[in-house]
Amino acid sequence: MHRAQTIMSFLLKAVIIGLAAAFLLVWWKPALLGVAASRGGTLTAPSQSAAANSAGISAPASASSGPAGPGAGRMVALPSFADAVARSAPAVVNIYTARVITERKRPTPLDQLFGDYWPSYRQRIERSLGSGVIVDAMGTIITNQHVIDGADSIRVQLADGRVADATITGQDPDTDIAVLELSIGNLPVMPMGRSDTLRVGDIVLAIGNPYGLSQTVTQGIVSATGRGQLGLATFENFIQTDAAINLGNSGGALIDANGDLVGINTAVLNRSSGGPEGIGFAIPVNLVRGVMEQILVHGHVVRGWLGFAPQNMPSRQTDQPGIESDGAVTVDNIWVQSPAFHAGVRAGDLVTSLDGEPVKNAQELVSLVAARKPGESVELEGRHGRLPYKVTIQLIERPMRPAVVS
Repeated sequence: MHRAQTIMSFLLKAVIIGLAAAFLLVWWKPALLGVAASRGGTLTAPSQSAAANSAGISAPASASSGPAGPGAGRMVALPSFADAVARSAPAVVNIYTARVITERKRPTPLDQLFGDYWPSYRQRIERSLGSGVIVDAMGTIITNQHVIDGADSIRVQLADGRVADATITGQDPDTDIAVLELSIGNLPVMPMGRSDTLRVGDIVLAIGNPYGLSQTVTQGIVSATGRGQLGLATFENFIQTDAAINLGNSGGALIDANGDLVGINTAVLNRSSGGPEGIGFAIPVNLVRGVMEQILVHGHVVRGWLGFAPQNMPSRQTDQPGIESDGAVTVDNIWVQSPAFHAGVRAGDLVTSLDGEPVKNAQELVSLVAARKPGESVELEGRHGRLPYKVTIQLIERPMRPAVVS
């Protein structure tokens, strides 16, 4: 009996020592049991963790067998915009244009030797590239006006490889927007978003055809909104972004993280440098939508017009009596027989307010007047020399391609 008790005691001690050794071994090298331990002590099955990692998602909470803590047993999911690109990229097209340029040949030394000579000319084909966005199933494409300006032929290539010729429905040089028509069926359509809800810091993606490399996607954020006075167009209200925009991206899509169109890529700062600057500009989709609708209805954009060219007033003159601290504009030139001329406005006059609101700069005045419909009346205040004036003027329709005038 005593011998049996001694054997049982020995076995019990051996089991306890073995369990303790096994515990220490597993604690030191958990991989020996085919499991991985987190820093918080939570063990996660490697097969489940690897599957989650390959899918780019976090491991489910049920994979944890221990107490949950900050980051315990979880993987960080890296954001992907593949779904947004897949939703919108099929509707972004490559645009190839060509136009015939006629040039006069330079005279040769032999021509100059004999004095008068009969001039000769030669023709060459100038090609350019850009991008566009299909916005409806009827084949309406939005692009930049400078992409197709003067083109004799316009060819469009879809993301699925189809190629077809496009025709111009209408152009608006004042906003650098053009509307094209593509006459083929089964077209992908870009989902339209809103640009008035964009915030600085929102993630955006630029899709286009840079340097003829076919469809390319770049990513950045909204750096600023409402950018103007850049000299790119008459009416400017650009979205600024650091998403890479290069030669050939013009007319392409700027989309948000959901894949909705928020802008049309237009230009980069300091294009002459030839390199990316991290500052690109896109026309907001709200403005694009309004211009497109008017072109589809009228063939052009209908805007109000007073008939004079405003110019920013030099800062040294803004401290004159009767001028608001925000500034004023001067009438640089005026069209005879225009509404403003008939109302008594003359070149050299100051304009200080429109409908009671101070005028800050020339571009703002042009935009405010253009936003009104022909037939509406506006109240203009200013000064003839030292004499103040206030006149009511009825707007007419803005001519198709005037200079920058209000």
